[in-house]
Amino acid sequence: MKSMGRIKHIQDLFNKKQVSCTELTNKYLKTIESVNKELNAYINITEDTALKAAQKVDEKISKGIKLRPLEGVPLVLKDNILTKGIKTTCCSNMLKGYIPNYDATVWSILKEQNAVLLGKANMDEFAMGCSCGTSCFGGSKNPHDTSKVPGGSSGGSAAAVSANIAAYSLGTDTGGSIRQPSSFCGIVGLKPTYGAFSRYGVVAFASTLDQVGPMAATVEDAALIYDNLAIKDLKDTTSLGMMGEKTFSNLRKDINGIRIGLPKQYFEGLDEDVRASINEAIKVYESLGAKFVKLDMPNIKYSLPIYYILATSEASSNLARFDGIRFGHRTKEYKDINELISKSREEGFGEEVKRRLLLGTYMLSSRHNKAYIKEAKKIRGATLKSFDDAFTKCDVILSSTVPSTAFEHGFVPEDQMQAYMTDICTVPVNIAGLPAISVPCGKDRNGMPIGMQLIGDRFKESTILNAAYQFEKVADLGILDDLNMGVKL
Repeated sequence: MKSMGRIKHIQDLFNKKQVSCTELTNKYLKTIESVNKELNAYINITEDTALKAAQKVDEKISKGIKLRPLEGVPLVLKDNILTKGIKTTCCSNMLKGYIPNYDATVWSILKEQNAVLLGKANMDEFAMGCSCGTSCFGGSKNPHDTSKVPGGSSGGSAAAVSANIAAYSLGTDTGGSIRQPSSFCGIVGLKPTYGAFSRYGVVAFASTLDQVGPMAATVEDAALIYDNLAIKDLKDTTSLGMMGEKTFSNLRKDINGIRIGLPKQYFEGLDEDVRASINEAIKVYESLGAKFVKLDMPNIKYSLPIYYILATSEASSNLARFDGIRFGHRTKEYKDINELISKSREEGFGEEVKRRLLLGTYMLSSRHNKAYIKEAKKIRGATLKSFDDAFTKCDVILSSTVPSTAFEHGFVPEDQMQAYMTDICTVPVNIAGLPAISVPCGKDRNGMPIGMQLIGDRFKESTILNAAYQFEKVADLGILDDLNMGVKL
């Protein structure tokens, strides 16, 4: 199992006739039934859909037809990715019971490959949160310690992959929502370059920041998923597809001489255990022949406030459609149209979503637009230039994914900004539209996973995935090996 990722291993089992796709799918479904009671990673289990796809795969295997790269492999989708005929709620009362009449492009590609959809994953409401605790279905739990959060917003996806009640997942990342929960749960999470994956059929949070990406057990799995989903989509005007090299076939390239940038701003405020693990990771790269470049990127310190100005403003615009008339929950009693809209939104949205929408609406007002949004866009440009300059000096930037490890359920921060600080290392990547990957690099003193982030230049997914693969292979940490739950392959 250590010589290959879950995806290749599962297809190897099929090809050797050691298990049928239907048998494996039933094994996953049965395990979900027991494990999910504790983790709450799934909010909808799609047994019929999964078994129908599995049957098609078994028919192909019986005829000796070669399987496509993701065919027959069981997955879970974050609940903001539209699935025709299957509930997609964004884990919000606003969309409870909503059944889309079309598929998101990323799911359409997977469905065409007979990927086995086990269900929809829990998430923070409308992807707004860092704990998976804002879901209207209740929060998910971290498989490494169920008293801790799995992170957010793709928390259910991370928990499911970590516990192996899904071989992999697709999440979304607006400010770190793939990478942060991947770090907390000890899995691999890739946020591709903006435009690499189609966003068509993904419920928008902040359109200039949102990106779909893989969450998987290994770097090899993430590379396979990337290569199969980075396709230009005419339905998404921001879609570019794969502009760089294929990633899976380039995973075993020697990285001797690779230049790794270490921005001092990314190393401020780290927990002691996180800092120690990152320093050990640097030593691993040093043993592989990497050269290190010290960087100074002062604009990074503005990334978090810039992110919340831009993200909330875009969210205010995108979620305006959920008014009880065009889309979403409609209040039962109202006197006029204004009360209909205000009561429907008050009842449909949770507290965190309301908080961000109020902030975004404030930013969009003509009175404050120039003071905040125009200035934020200027600093966004400066941040982009900082990364451009950095990549003239290095090939990859290394940092921690999150300054700390997973916190406990019910944690109440001293102020709201403290709650958003888990995104401080991840949001600059979204602001610049760059690719970045979180890879497990150790555990803290309580046994909770720690993630390392590798950032690449635009469409340099091949570079960061190979660098991550080389680390994963040499470090051989086995972060998920201790978990005694989920499907045993």
